[in-house]
Amino acid sequence: MPARQLMRLLTAAVAAALILSGCSGGGAPSVVVGEAKRGGSVTVAEVNAFSSFNPYSANGNTDINTKIGAITHSGFFFLDDSSKVVRNDKFGHYEKVSDQPLKVKYTVNEGVKWSDGAPVGAADLLLSWAAGSGYFDDVDPGTGKGTKYFATASNATGLAGTVFPELGSDGRSITLEYAAPYADWEVAFDVGLPAHVVAAKSGLTDEGDLVDLLKDTPRGNPEKPVTIAALKKVSDFWNTGFDTKKIPDDPALYLSNGPYIVRDIVPEVSMKLVRNRDYTWGQEPWLDEINVRFTGAVPAAVDALRNGQADIISPQPSAATDALLTGLSGQGITVQRYKQAGYDHLDLNFAGPFKDKDVREAFLKTVPRQDIVDAVLGGQAVDNKPLDSQVFLPDQPKYADTVKKNGSSDYAEVDIDAAKGLLRGATPTVRILYNRDNANRAKAFALIRGSAERAGFRVEDGGQASADWAASLSRGGYDAALSGWIGTEAGVSRVPQIFRTGGGSNFTGYSDADADKVMAQLAVTTDLGKQDELLADIDRHVWEDAYGLPLYQTLGTTAFNSRVAGVKTSPGPVGVWWNVWDWRLA
Repeated sequence: MPARQLMRLLTAAVAAALILSGCSGGGAPSVVVGEAKRGGSVTVAEVNAFSSFNPYSANGNTDINTKIGAITHSGFFFLDDSSKVVRNDKFGHYEKVSDQPLKVKYTVNEGVKWSDGAPVGAADLLLSWAAGSGYFDDVDPGTGKGTKYFATASNATGLAGTVFPELGSDGRSITLEYAAPYADWEVAFDVGLPAHVVAAKSGLTDEGDLVDLLKDTPRGNPEKPVTIAALKKVSDFWNTGFDTKKIPDDPALYLSNGPYIVRDIVPEVSMKLVRNRDYTWGQEPWLDEINVRFTGAVPAAVDALRNGQADIISPQPSAATDALLTGLSGQGITVQRYKQAGYDHLDLNFAGPFKDKDVREAFLKTVPRQDIVDAVLGGQAVDNKPLDSQVFLPDQPKYADTVKKNGSSDYAEVDIDAAKGLLRGATPTVRILYNRDNANRAKAFALIRGSAERAGFRVEDGGQASADWAASLSRGGYDAALSGWIGTEAGVSRVPQIFRTGGGSNFTGYSDADADKVMAQLAVTTDLGKQDELLADIDRHVWEDAYGLPLYQTLGTTAFNSRVAGVKTSPGPVGVWWNVWDWRLA
């Protein structure tokens, strides 16, 4: 697997954060042999509970929100189970119209619309660009003064290098011009939230007013920061206005332009989605209805599958649950096992006690990574060893060579005496944030706490419920966090997303000027070999700075019963949901 990976934050199952309702509706319809028939429903058990209709924000970017977002939104492309870019010409098209400078034009086809009947067009594209580019931000990196408007989870490095877009006269197109070549231009941009809704909820008359506001607002200047009140209202609503655990009273807050529409939510229990009957700008789905049960623990998901309350499950396995999942085979249930394109990790907050590098190094030397791997993975993985890179996975060609040089060997074994020496008699109190409903994270926390306290650390339990974990991660109030990343093989943007100063998923305050320079170079490098060299350099910087520790590559298991066909696992962020339109009753 090459190193091109666009990571997404997980908050529970594929690592950690959120999670459960009724039986699947009806039995399989009668089908004439050799004839496929549309309709029916299936039920999927997911570990985490839904929390936001904006999966693009820092708060909303969790695994389950991303999955629901993927089937209620459509765009110019999607990634298949091998992370190959598949263009959706029924939705629209995009083309590179110039190399020097790099210009890319996006055009939405006529007839593409939101579920309230409003057309998808240039205003939606412009809002997506404004949110993803950071164009209006004027925060001074030295003083922290200024305003950051849109709190996106994605990396802004590429879009930040664009000028204000050119809007087409057709009202359905937009052209982005980059100041420099950008390695990930093909997956850098797509449609996000409905502009007409964001405009109305921000006190503007319509999306035309929003377009005018964006046109009239100058690019942010950190040397002369000034807060634009009208734009701040827009970004504040974009950031949090779609966050909810229940079905909103206003249908405008959960519009769809994809194959399915959310119909109902029982908070932290279940969700019902129904087929979008107007949807003709993508692959036509077979099923009329999809029910989602937020099951929490793996045994609950397995029980739901066995007793017919779920047709598809895809929980994160562990050593303790491996026998449960293995036991499903031979019961008319198909079980698929695979390595995910992601990993669990411990990150340290660069404030409080961990502002001191000696304290960071001391804490990391107490982390029993091998014990964590043994407790969580057990014998599931052939090579049962901790992960030793922050940017590569073990089956990637550059992994072994990078590990030899990145400094990970300093933390290969627990060294309590060395940790005590670095602390010099100090007994720092550290609070560790994690999703307490995720059994794997809870095990890791207990092992870390027990070992760290031997060196003199006082460790506080900062465990949060799954539905609240992601918001806590971005709010702060902790010294270390256990979480997970999962990605695809499309692009290199996930690295600056996590490690760049001010990056969308940089929750720890990590900042290294030299690493930032390498990441800036990475963004404009299209040669894959050179990309790997730059990624290895970034990895070395991260280890030298005692950023935190990768723990292990996450494993995945998907199981489904004989009622459903068309299920195909992807190791990326949306898992089995990537081809939801192919699901059908067998």
